[in-house]
Amino acid sequence: MSDTFRAAQARSDAIEEQMATDPASLRMLTGDRPTGALHIGHYFGSIRNRLRLQDSGAEIWQLIADYQVITDREVGGDIAGNVRNLLLDNIAAGLDPERATIFTHSSVPALNQLMLPFLSLVSVAELQRNPTVKDEAKSAGITSIGGLLLTYPVHQAADILFCKANVVPVGRDQLPHLEQTRVVARRFNDRYAPVFPEPGALLSEAPLILGTDGTKMSKSKGNVVELRMTADETAKKLKGAKTDSDRVITYDPDHRPEVANLLTLIGLCEGVDPAAVAEEIGDGGGGALKGRLTDAINTELAPLRARRAELEAEPGYLEDVLRRGNARANEVAEATLDEVREAMGMVYA
Repeated sequence: MSDTFRAAQARSDAIEEQMATDPASLRMLTGDRPTGALHIGHYFGSIRNRLRLQDSGAEIWQLIADYQVITDREVGGDIAGNVRNLLLDNIAAGLDPERATIFTHSSVPALNQLMLPFLSLVSVAELQRNPTVKDEAKSAGITSIGGLLLTYPVHQAADILFCKANVVPVGRDQLPHLEQTRVVARRFNDRYAPVFPEPGALLSEAPLILGTDGTKMSKSKGNVVELRMTADETAKKLKGAKTDSDRVITYDPDHRPEVANLLTLIGLCEGVDPAAVAEEIGDGGGGALKGRLTDAINTELAPLRARRAELEAEPGYLEDVLRRGNARANEVAEATLDEVREAMGMVYA
């Protein structure tokens, strides 16, 4: 475990304490790129923590990062349809538009304008070293990284800092992005004036969920179980999940990562220890393991899927949610940009 991760875990533990003792002091920002429907990696890696923060009484900001769709692709695809799907998935999962501000990148010009001063605080070498940028490029099959992808971490810093969020629920693989945000906030405060908090990560119980092929879960790989899938579609997808040749099921993340991943998912759904699940399955083999996981996932997601079906019949409601969220985000972003200009000595009248 690296020193950086230990520090992130310590901050996450402190946030857990704040949730219990002073949730009103927490302001959460998180977001999703509208490149397709959300999947169980999003659900266990972030959405459940978003809901925990919401239920604790923290202030919730939810970004639909439509501008970031084109960071690693030439064609955006059905962005409007994917924005609608993200709205459906998040609200169906329990995000409450009466307690959360849900908005889109492209509707908040002042947020994106923060990119200019923030870029002056970061070197090209730092951006090129960012492991998440490298992973995004590799996943998309990009050999020449464009300017928007290279500056992706700085755009995310603008996302988080425009509303002065101090907590971001993420998995371990997203920590480099958040660390870049902390660096941007620190450098701005040191150079100009103390304007921004240095946000901490609220780490998920499952920092990394593998896809059905045993590699990192990714929509582009097609190795995901989407939240909107039917029970039958879920069963079919999980039937093909990678395990190994050993019939006896054991929980051994180091030597049997694919099996351990499926056991972890069962544990997250059922609220039990994955090792105990392994003992119960015993020599039942991969078939019994996948059968139990299918039941667990379908039981966990049944309320979400039912609520999603209800929401699909209310397009006017979804439009109103975005309209109100975008208006609120613009108010806050413009106020923050004014504060930034004041700190930089760029107010002329």
